[in-house]
Amino acid sequence: MILSEGHNCWRIARAERMSWLIDGEDYFKALVQAASQARRSLYICGWDIDSQTLLRRGDRAMEMTHRLDVFLDRLVRRRPRLHVHILCWDFAMIYALEREPLPVFKLGWRTHRRVHFKMDHMHPTGASQHQKIVVVDDSVAFLGGFDITKWRWDTSEHKAEDPRRIDPAGAPYPPFHDVQVMVQGPVAQACANLFRQRWQWATDEVLTPPPEPHNAPWPSDFQPNFQGVPVGIARTLPTYKDRQEVREVEALALDAISTAQRQLYIENQYFTSHAAAHALSERLQQSDGPEVVLVLPLQGPDWLEQSTMDALRHGVLQHLEEADRFGRFKVYYPVGPDLDKGINVHSKVMVVDDQLLRIGSANLSNRSMGLDSELDLALESRSEATVAQGILKLRHRLLGEHLGVEPNEVADRVAQKGSLIKAVESLRNGSRTLEPLRTKISPWLKVLDVDSQLLDPEEPVRLDKLIQHFLPDEIKKPDGWRRWLKLALVVAAAFGLAAFWRWGPLGEVLTPQTIGEWLFSLQGTIFAPLAVWGGFVVGSLLMLPVVLLIGVSGLIFGPWWGAIYALSGAVLSAVTTYLLGSLAGRKTVRRWSGSGINKVSKKMAQHGLVTVLLLRVVPVAPFTLINLAAGASHLRFTQYFLGTLMGMIPGTLAITVFADRVHSIWRDPHWEDLAVAGGVLIALGLVTWLLKRTLNQKHQKNS
Repeated sequence: MILSEGHNCWRIARAERMSWLIDGEDYFKALVQAASQARRSLYICGWDIDSQTLLRRGDRAMEMTHRLDVFLDRLVRRRPRLHVHILCWDFAMIYALEREPLPVFKLGWRTHRRVHFKMDHMHPTGASQHQKIVVVDDSVAFLGGFDITKWRWDTSEHKAEDPRRIDPAGAPYPPFHDVQVMVQGPVAQACANLFRQRWQWATDEVLTPPPEPHNAPWPSDFQPNFQGVPVGIARTLPTYKDRQEVREVEALALDAISTAQRQLYIENQYFTSHAAAHALSERLQQSDGPEVVLVLPLQGPDWLEQSTMDALRHGVLQHLEEADRFGRFKVYYPVGPDLDKGINVHSKVMVVDDQLLRIGSANLSNRSMGLDSELDLALESRSEATVAQGILKLRHRLLGEHLGVEPNEVADRVAQKGSLIKAVESLRNGSRTLEPLRTKISPWLKVLDVDSQLLDPEEPVRLDKLIQHFLPDEIKKPDGWRRWLKLALVVAAAFGLAAFWRWGPLGEVLTPQTIGEWLFSLQGTIFAPLAVWGGFVVGSLLMLPVVLLIGVSGLIFGPWWGAIYALSGAVLSAVTTYLLGSLAGRKTVRRWSGSGINKVSKKMAQHGLVTVLLLRVVPVAPFTLINLAAGASHLRFTQYFLGTLMGMIPGTLAITVFADRVHSIWRDPHWEDLAVAGGVLIALGLVTWLLKRTLNQKHQKNS
């Protein structure tokens, strides 16, 4: 057996019924049917949750009643004992332009008081709450790759154009493929217990389990694929405060790879995990190892993922291709008619022979193995023929969708060829098909030498590791301890000021309320910008979150002046702390002028701007610590300054504008505020596009 409690799964619990749900049309339909039967509790947990998500599509009247916020509000009004608890990741600035503005207002204040919405911030620096869970009355649970948010709904046809596939703003988005699993019974209750634990971590509130329902809220339109089966629950949880690290997802993936005998089928959004790549490499080099078929997206959806995760994936796949001694490794991406960039694969599925099926939230990335919180379910056949047949049925259903053929044709071709790869190759002849994925990486990224420990970490990023990213091994010399001592003193002084402010008498004077009242009094005076700039500099030295300082600026000075003041203040504070880091370490670094140093300097001089941009949008460490580390590095000031300015513009605009809208709506709710917010989104999108275009032009020149 593969599943083992305490090793690669938290618990093995019985599923009275279990079904897979492929693509958004089926998932959202099943979700509506199950949630509509809720009597006491409905739990929703996700990486992203958008109140404007349309759960059913095709008919305008039906769409309006099945928008998430409207659907939940109507649901609790019909059920006097029903409480809905929604827990969403408290996201980083990098996602400010992608996320719904004011989610607390949309799903908390505007809905019935028994709809409870909270943001989950209880995770270490750089981590995210990535578990996707919905539980109805502790009886039926959904989990997998789907969040209840925009850009997720699609049919299994994945047409190039579908008028129903639009986001809340009415804009079309590309085809999207994902997989969810639905379970009933004790395994669903275990998922509910996990949600209640997360809710308590985030809010300190203890939720009471509901009484057992008389009838399970199983969707009537969906027949179970499995009945009465034991299911393993695997988690990833990072070390945080008094919580211990959990790496069951990683252990399960490695055990699954090591036990595969004939065929290993994997669908995943990412493939950057060093541990998984090493395990696959070993199996590919064995003469009796399994065939491995990977289905991945052609590329990330935006320039950031293409510059980070796609670049890391390129190295991993190149390593596996070199290890494939016996021609048993194939990587594909799904395409359809008129789809130049293919279908966006977001699923997280692994099928090991006919022995194991795993569906969940975890990507095959380093961060999903140890940094982000994840949740997977795994079903093992344990020599039961009906379960084994069901596992293969899902594999053939997925391949049939990607290849544009019926699942039975896939099964027959696998049996005829005696090989999963040969079967796929023989069926790759239609407009809907799987194309070989031949990754490539831009020359400028090769020079930049993208660091997986920075962009796809397995654990929270510490200051010493961040500095190590900037200061390569070539710079280290025997008496380099002086540089480290100086930097340590600067950091210690900054932390000392922060501690004095937080726990000393200064904290009683410089509260957010007193600072806000003082700044309000400066509106319209020449002292306003000076006060903001000074506040940003002092705040950065006190380790105050820069997002908080930007939001306060927007509330006090309005969206536009607030954005100007906040951006200039953020850049000024970044420059100040950069210079502190420079004084601590740069002189020591400059003493060494060997060829190794010159080589590294040249590379950083050519691509330092891109490095700073990535640091500004990838949440790897607090704002002040990044500035100190950059100052002690080999980055040129002009590159640091321009990268900081460009990288801070989108997030600063988003935060200040929507902070101002919160204030306006709170004082006098009016439709004009929402209209302005929509206009701002369009403007921010244009600014972001211009920045991307500028960056891409720079990349092309450097290439």
